[in-house]
Amino acid sequence: MKPEKVIRDAVRRLTDLPNVGPATEMDLQLLGVKSPEDLRDMCPFEMYRELCERTGVRHDPCVMDVFMSVTDFMKGGAPRPWWSFTKERKRRLER
Repeated sequence: MKPEKVIRDAVRRLTDLPNVGPATEMDLQLLGVKSPEDLRDMCPFEMYRELCERTGVRHDPCVMDVFMSVTDFMKGGAPRPWWSFTKERKRRLER
């Protein structure tokens, strides 16, 4: 869903989350995520690694940004576009 349309109290399904459409929903389900609450304690970088491993494909690094956006949102952050996490991802991966 587009971040500007997300209403925190109405988030029930994975596609209610910011930046999650049908394709990302399928990726999340592949990782065992059944509900938005499942994301609270997940690491977006580990999620990305596991997704690449399970699919046998190196996904676009922007997928990490999407995972960062949904885990941040489920920890109380504001709904933000996935690309607002790109700079942070790059910074964190430089270490």
